Amino acid sequence: MAYCTAEEVFGQIKESAYNALLGDEYIEDPEERKRRLQPFVEEAMEDADAEIDGYLAKRYDVPMSPAPRVLNKFSKDIAAYNLMSRIGIDEQDRDKTYLNRYNAAIKFLEGVAKGTISIGTGDSGETQTQAAQKGFRIEHSDRLFSRETMKGW
Repeated sequence: MAYCTAEEVFGQIKESAYNALLGDEYIEDPEERKRRLQPFVEEAMEDADAEIDGYLAKRYDVPMSPAPRVLNKFSKDIAAYNLMSRIGIDEQDRDKTYLNRYNAAIKFLEGVAKGTISIGTGDSGETQTQAAQKGFRIEHSDRLFSRETMKGW
C-alpha cells in the first residue's frame, strides 16, 4: 500500500518541470505530459515508500495500514525529491526546496528509527491516546525502613 497517491506527488511538482522530467521531447498537452510521467511518479512513490519502511521496520510492522497522516506528507516529499533528482537539483535555485523537504523527512525518519520521535501509533498498532487511556502501573518492593524500624539509629 502506498503512503501517498500519484496525484499528490504531481501536486508537489511544478508543471513547468514536467517537460524537463520527460527529457528532450516537448509535449504541449498537460494531460499527455502527466500520462507519460505516470510510470516515473509511481516508481518514485515505490522508492519513497521503501525508504520509509526501511526506517520504520526497526520499530513497527510495515507497510503500515492505515498509515499515520505524517507518513503521507513525508512520502510525498521523498517521492517529489526522487522524481526531481532525475534531472538534478540545483542547490542555488528554488529547486532546493525539494532537497530541504527530503532532508527534513529523513531527519524525522531517523528520529523515529531511534525512538526519539513517535508517529502516533503503538507497537501493537494502537494509537498513543488509546495506550495512555489504559494508564500505567508501578510495582515496588515492601518498605524496608520506616520511622518505627529506624528508631534509635
